[in-house]
This record gives sequence, C-alpha cells and structure tokens, in this order.
Amino acid sequence: MKIILTNEVSGLGAAGDVVDVKDGYARNYLVPRGFALRWTKGGEKDVEQIRRARRIREIHTLEQANEVKGKLENVKIKLSTRAGDTGRLFGSVTPADVASAIQAAGGPSVDKRRVALVAPIKTVGAHQVTISLHPEVSVRLDLEVVGA
Repeated sequence: MKIILTNEVSGLGAAGDVVDVKDGYARNYLVPRGFALRWTKGGEKDVEQIRRARRIREIHTLEQANEVKGKLENVKIKLSTRAGDTGRLFGSVTPADVASAIQAAGGPSVDKRRVALVAPIKTVGAHQVTISLHPEVSVRLDLEVVGA
C-alpha cells in the first residue's frame, strides 16, 4: 500500500515521504495513530505542504545543529508545575512542556518532536532530557521540575 507519512517514523522515513508498506502495517498501525495518510492523486498537494512545513522546522546542516547545541548548553531550564505535598505531579511533564520551558528560559525554539524523555516525568526534582537536533548531534540537558 502506498502511503504519505505525516510524522517521522524511524526506519521508514520522514514527514512528507511517499513510501510503500504492507497493507496491515498501514491499516492497523500507521493510519490510526496519525503517522500516515493513504496516498491519492489529490494527496500530492498534501505532500508538498508537509514537506514545506518540515523544511521550515528542520535544522539543515551540521553547523546549524552545533550552533543550536551551544546555545542550549548555556540555558538553565526550570519548569514549574502543579504538584502534591509528597512531590508527585498532577499529571506528567510532556515534550511540549519541555520545549516551551526552553524557549521561556531564553533558549532557541526547539521542536517538541525532537525532545526525548527517558521515562515519564512525574515527580519534582532534577531530570535528564535528550534533544536530537540532527542525526549526528544530540544534547543532554538538566531539567529542574518544581512544584507550584
């Protein structure tokens, strides 16, 4: 089955790529989770729009990635969220929360899809977050979660 990827899928391709996959994989996994759309002739317009959005978000060169890495290493990230008396959060910290906290701390704009959490963050304290800027460049940052 021919599909159009709407998100990056490891081992398959990036957003905007048109790929052939087995019918069951597309029908049971990729399409229901929103990772892909069925390919149609009218879908070619969607492909161009997805690729244009990806080009805007994407870090193109290794030099750009290293420059953003240098800016990120100097940023102290502190995220304030609601927590109980025992230090347990009401909910959890998401990659979108981390991306907005980086920008609020004066750092560069980071796409939430590039933020990787080792485990769900559900407690107050210091945590490690990994941001993959480029296939060859990633940054480990310390995140301080405080109760509000």
